[in-house]
Amino acid sequence: MAGQSSYSRLAGDDEAAMISGSEDYDTKKLRLLGYRPQLKRNLSLLSNFSVSFSIVSVLTGITTLYGTGLEFGGPATMVYGWPIAGIFTVIVGLAMAEICSAYPTSGGLYFWSAKLCSERRWGPFASWLTGWSSRAEYHSSVLDTTALLPCPVSPPHPHNATPARSPPAHGAMTFSKSPAGSGGSGRGGITAVDVDGDSGQARLNELGYKQELNRNLSLLSNFAFSFTIISVLTGVTTLYNTGLNYGGPVTMTFGWFVAGAFTMTVGLSMAEICSSFPTSGGLYYWSARLSGNRWAPFASWITGWFNIVGQWAVTTSVDYSLAQLIQVIILLSSGGANGGGYLASKYVVIAFHAAILLSHAIINSLPISWLSFFGQFAAAWNMLGVFVLMIAVPTVATERASAKFVFTHFNTDNSAGIHSSLYIFVLGLLMSQYTLTGYDASAHMTEETKNADRNGPIGIISAIGISIVVGWGYILGITFAVKDIPSLLSPDNDAGGYAIAQVFYQAFKSRYGSGVGGIVCLGIVAVAIYFCGMSSVTSNSRMAYAFSRDGAMPLSSVWHKVNKHEVPINAVWLSAFISLCMALPSLGSLVAFQAMVSIATIGLYIAYALPIFFRVTLARKHFVPGPFNLGRYGVVVGWVAVLWVATITVLFSLPVTYPVTKDTLNYTPVAVGGLFILVLSSWIFSARHWFKGPVTNLGG
Repeated sequence: MAGQSSYSRLAGDDEAAMISGSEDYDTKKLRLLGYRPQLKRNLSLLSNFSVSFSIVSVLTGITTLYGTGLEFGGPATMVYGWPIAGIFTVIVGLAMAEICSAYPTSGGLYFWSAKLCSERRWGPFASWLTGWSSRAEYHSSVLDTTALLPCPVSPPHPHNATPARSPPAHGAMTFSKSPAGSGGSGRGGITAVDVDGDSGQARLNELGYKQELNRNLSLLSNFAFSFTIISVLTGVTTLYNTGLNYGGPVTMTFGWFVAGAFTMTVGLSMAEICSSFPTSGGLYYWSARLSGNRWAPFASWITGWFNIVGQWAVTTSVDYSLAQLIQVIILLSSGGANGGGYLASKYVVIAFHAAILLSHAIINSLPISWLSFFGQFAAAWNMLGVFVLMIAVPTVATERASAKFVFTHFNTDNSAGIHSSLYIFVLGLLMSQYTLTGYDASAHMTEETKNADRNGPIGIISAIGISIVVGWGYILGITFAVKDIPSLLSPDNDAGGYAIAQVFYQAFKSRYGSGVGGIVCLGIVAVAIYFCGMSSVTSNSRMAYAFSRDGAMPLSSVWHKVNKHEVPINAVWLSAFISLCMALPSLGSLVAFQAMVSIATIGLYIAYALPIFFRVTLARKHFVPGPFNLGRYGVVVGWVAVLWVATITVLFSLPVTYPVTKDTLNYTPVAVGGLFILVLSSWIFSARHWFKGPVTNLGG
């Protein structure tokens, strides 16, 4: 752990109490930092959050400084400046949260400065300067409040052992940390002791797995992988046509929050389970542990295959959408569809797709430290890209939509033959739901994340939350540049019917007489999609590594091997190869290809829902939570998540065009049903005889 070597150990009774293992993790760490616990640890996560939230107080800040906002820029500054300041503030908060996790003391900022100085001689000065600056600016500095409060764990008596991973008192939502012990969650009598000061590795050992991957990812890096896979620039850009066609502005602006709110319930439930079982296997391992001994192998098998095939489908759809965007960029750069521009054939597009996958496999063969850097850079690119586009495009456009159009116009003028407003709205949710997918990456990266039982859950939740905020800003910014929906969707426009490309191109062309600026904007999106695919391959490979480690895949002994850099390199190239194969049907029929990649949304969400379902049913009474848990709300949130997944599974299987023909049929239920039949058949005729669920390897 960062800074561990500079911990000041106590002596005598304090050290004896620490070594005895009779105290919770945070009390031990406090003693390692040189302090005796004197304050009562009784705050829940909700209470800790409430203190900072009350000091941030949007009512206070906006009310007192609203005049400043009106004076300097007015509505534009306030509407667009809020998410800009908000995102950079989140970055500051994430960095502080990471340091707070290493040094959980009430001193907060000044203590951190002292411990983080590489030169000890600067420690006192840094501490003095930070401490007095922090106090002098107390009323304007609100981010450090959480760090100043004791961690939400009830203090044990120094001479009595604490129960391991006990359920939270009074049903409160908590983010506590105590060593994982028996409590029904251990395996083979392994006790959770801190391994090299890392609680995630200790928990992994307790679950029966030895550390094979390089545990070098920070909270920020873990978050970055999920945030980059969600990638609002990828999802919203590639499915903006769907949003415009099914409901238009109303569906996109309000439907985004509908999908976002329910997605957050799924994420919260997954985060709670991830905190208890921080392994690269993620979903399929959770299903095995939560379904009981009788159902564990079958539950693990079904969940695992839906998860990994869904992930491969995500990579396929992301990289193929990038290949299509490159096709559009070339078309516009060479004159556009109406100016004799070059439209690449489907064979050239598949060649683009193959080249992209090849580069992703090469990057993912690098050590995890490189992937960590690329992941953080990708997250920054996605955030900054959204800000640039949401401000530049509507600003450059010579004609802009009114606020009334953006927030109230409901487009029913589509060629789908559907007239029910509710039906249209539901189909339009696909853009939002497809985008808000892939955040299980934080779970699959837990064996490479420091203190993963804490940081993994934070990675999941923060990736979803920040994506919801950033995505809404992107949707608003682009939609304010929309005036004529039918012309954007027409295949006769310069971009060949690619709506967002036409918006970008037309905005710059109408003002400057050239659409080059719009092509540059598309380049920003293309880079974001590239990083999305890169992170998707990373997540795929970790899932394949864990699944093969448990013997669930053909040639498992090959796919779970790691190289000298502790990277599952064979799983990386397997994932890239399968994603290429899944794109090949596009050469014959786009309908068949779209059916296959539909598994990217529905199939993956089914995999998300299965362990949550087992958590709220079979494991409802014996589930032992980790540091992050929802308390008494866990079951309620879990049921909402399960019901939402069941709902979208049905809704997104409905026909999207009438009359229904073989060319307009929604093949999603065929693809998902076919996958289920294959997985179930393989279980009945083969796997049930030899697959016994997750297999520990700690003694191997």
